[in-house]
Amino acid sequence: RASFVRHQFQEHDMPVEDAPEDDDVRQTYNFAPGSHGLVYRADVPDWGAGGGSRPSHQAAGSPAPEDQDEQEGDMEDPKETKYKLQAMKWGLVPFWTKRSPDYGSVMRTINARDDSLAQSGGMWNTMKQKKRCIVVAQGFYEWLKKNGGKEKIPYFTKRKDGQLMCFAGLWDCVQYEGSDEKHYTYTIITTDSNKQLSFLHDRMPVILDNGSDSLRTWLDPKLSEWSKGLQSLLKPYVGELECYPVTKEVGKVGNNSPTFIVPVASTENKNNIANFFFNAKKAAAGKEETKAIEAEETEVSQQKVHVEHDEREQRSTVEHSSTEDNAPLPVPSPPSPTTESKRARDVDAKDDDMSRAKAVKIADPSACATPATSPDKKTGMKTRSSTSNVIRGSPAELGDRSKRITDFFNK
Repeated sequence: RASFVRHQFQEHDMPVEDAPEDDDVRQTYNFAPGSHGLVYRADVPDWGAGGGSRPSHQAAGSPAPEDQDEQEGDMEDPKETKYKLQAMKWGLVPFWTKRSPDYGSVMRTINARDDSLAQSGGMWNTMKQKKRCIVVAQGFYEWLKKNGGKEKIPYFTKRKDGQLMCFAGLWDCVQYEGSDEKHYTYTIITTDSNKQLSFLHDRMPVILDNGSDSLRTWLDPKLSEWSKGLQSLLKPYVGELECYPVTKEVGKVGNNSPTFIVPVASTENKNNIANFFFNAKKAAAGKEETKAIEAEETEVSQQKVHVEHDEREQRSTVEHSSTEDNAPLPVPSPPSPTTESKRARDVDAKDDDMSRAKAVKIADPSACATPATSPDKKTGMKTRSSTSNVIRGSPAELGDRSKRITDFFNK
């Protein structure tokens, strides 16, 4: 809940001047792109940190003049920085977007690669300088491919110390043509996987410790120009993490249950009838006692854990192999550096086939928006992992899908 997250930040001397009410948010154990989650950021105008007026190129998504005056007033004292928790939608929509993009286009910006940010220009240029944030989560899911991809096993990863996961992210605000409503969205930054998680995936979210100097630096609105110092914060996590397989029920859209983050092999998992508790009892029991234990096992196996399903969630789960590489990548050595450095690039997909992108998050679907729906019911929801957001295939095979990512938001 928002009050719990607020308390966790304040316990680490991270100020929270504003946050959603508890009644306006709920916790979910099955968080998907298009859902609203809690984001922690500096309280700056919608066009970002650094002071001054809004960019001249911020047209269809810019605040009205009266809003601009009000927001500039919030920045009167540059010595006092305020921070807040805010509900935002996962899947960044840049401020220049004129019309609401389709679900497939939004899926391309659920993640931003760290090496994309190392280059000048590109889609993320404004956000990385003026609109940095922390995405709050309890942990994240990733899928392990086995038997040549025929079997996919969900794994849950969390901090070993039980503290909040603080993912480095970017946010933005847009208003579509003909609408007065503001839409706040975000993306999660990914980097190379650390040694502990390399068996699972070659990428992982950038994790910053709550209350650390790194997190404070990342959020500092006074740092409104990209630098090597900010880039150096985007690295594999070196702290201790717990990673273990969980139930495949988490792969079904709309399902929600606290059992989703319970290890499959745990005695806490009521669906696990082959746990160590029963095995130990069997080993020490005689024939008659063994029969009684087996009967107890049967009884436990029949105590199915209740899994709630959000009736508002109409999307279907689609088996899909993908990778995050469709986020803008560093520009390879081009014949025309001036032109190429301003492009946000797509790349060929690699070897990732993760099933679904989601995290165990504090979500706000009831207060902020109804769950997003795919415009094409035949396609349904594209399943993603927390480090994946592209359709697999070479540029030749992708056709129109190999366009620059910025093309999808200029329509």
